[in-house]
Amino acid sequence: MQALLEQRKDSRSSVAWPVSVWIPEANRFVIGRSCNISKTGVFITLPLTAPIRTGHLVELNFPRTEALAKEKGQFARIKRGKIVRVDRTNLLENAEIGVGIAFE
Repeated sequence: MQALLEQRKDSRSSVAWPVSVWIPEANRFVIGRSCNISKTGVFITLPLTAPIRTGHLVELNFPRTEALAKEKGQFARIKRGKIVRVDRTNLLENAEIGVGIAFE
């Protein structure tokens, strides 16, 4: 049995927000859902057809509610990041892949 070592530097918060991911290499957006987030990164799920791999740089668009958009002055929070993990373990169960992204 192999033990996994926790490598996270910051605590994560569980969230279930819609997120759109711009993948420059594919010149397209992919729609997914966030699972958890911290100051330094996010774990999201994407459709299995998403053309991504470890090392890709992406832009994440987290839409805001209308009330929050009025408060912050924009309708989305956009973050750049690098894909550091692609998890295909649940691929057959729900046709999704898990993607770990470290913010830049």
